Amino acid sequence: MKKLSTTLSFLILWLFTLYYGKVMAQNIAPKASQTNANFDLKSGDRVVFLGNSLFENDLPYNYLEFALTTRWANQNITFRNIAWTGDNVWGEARSYISSPSAYDLLIEQLTKTQPTVVFIAYGAIEAQEGEEGVARFNQGLNKLLDKIAQLGAKAILLSPIPAMDNQATTNGAQRNAMLELYAATIAKTAAERGQQYINIYKPMLELSKKVNLSDNGIHLNETGYYYLATTLEKELGLTPRQELVSINIDKNATEQTNPVKILDAGRQKNTVKFTLEEEYLPLPLPALVEGTADKAQVIKIAGLKKGVYTLTADDTPVITASAAQWKEGVAIRRGASFSQAAQVRDLIFKKNQLFFQQYRPQNRTYILGFRAHEQGRHARGLEDLNIIISYLEGQIALNRHPKAIVYQLTPLK
Repeated sequence: MKKLSTTLSFLILWLFTLYYGKVMAQNIAPKASQTNANFDLKSGDRVVFLGNSLFENDLPYNYLEFALTTRWANQNITFRNIAWTGDNVWGEARSYISSPSAYDLLIEQLTKTQPTVVFIAYGAIEAQEGEEGVARFNQGLNKLLDKIAQLGAKAILLSPIPAMDNQATTNGAQRNAMLELYAATIAKTAAERGQQYINIYKPMLELSKKVNLSDNGIHLNETGYYYLATTLEKELGLTPRQELVSINIDKNATEQTNPVKILDAGRQKNTVKFTLEEEYLPLPLPALVEGTADKAQVIKIAGLKKGVYTLTADDTPVITASAAQWKEGVAIRRGASFSQAAQVRDLIFKKNQLFFQQYRPQNRTYILGFRAHEQGRHARGLEDLNIIISYLEGQIALNRHPKAIVYQLTPLK
């Protein structure tokens, strides 16, 4: 009875969130400038990340999903990550003792997600087979793309990332030569099939010369996924997340650029209060290397008297800088919008954690495999996770659109 009551409570919360989330979404008109003509998402889309560790290792950070879900904050879009570390186009890393076969399990997992858009990241594992493995890789890639087409989904193919200059890597040049070969194979296949290809190899290689994107030269760290998300946004043709904010205070009038709305310009007291009509939430910054992030919102305020000024967001201090610094432009890397972004990312993490446990349970052999006669009753519990997953998706939908924030710049006394 207690279990039934708990399940019913989650169901009621989910329905409540779903209803109000849809109402909010319907009241916000989508902006055509969000994407170029090559990529767009719409309500009802189910986006799937399929591949190897490049996608799976983003699960602690969820930068890729955050980047896309906040771009289409007014659309009802579902995201599923079914990437598997060490996997290849034949699904060989997914093997279990019992049936189905590794490849059949890959196809089963993909089919269950009911995808409409599939981001594919393969080739890094296969590149270890060298030139001799290209033909088999291409065969498997085309077979997988045929299946995705049968499901009625659009495929977007990503290149592998490079091996980065790090003491932990050996024979880096040879490794990268093979990765480039397989990237070229993916690009050629995409062109032949008329499907979108995104080369992340070159941008990530250039970035790795300036920023530490990996702790071992092979896998991305948190900073690496931050920059992978910004690279993906750029390669998809998405507009910059933040616009330059410029305010000019003089004795006669106050001028500003979009997306600023001046609420009060106290010229006598040398203060200004304004709101930003932010189109998207900012990407949460990496925890350990905040200073390397180059996509921050920049606010310029000219016409201030000499002195030091503090900017607050909803009465919470954000940053303090001199009048000269405000005139040149100050990067905003904290505040209410970043707190909201962190909340959304945390919700995405919790949702993805539950989905991971559902589609990839630790005791699969006992719950779903040949020993299901012992613990198979727990399969119902895996299905029940859908209730909580849907509830969390509703919470994400309610919180992923920027909230109105009142900023105020005042002299520091």
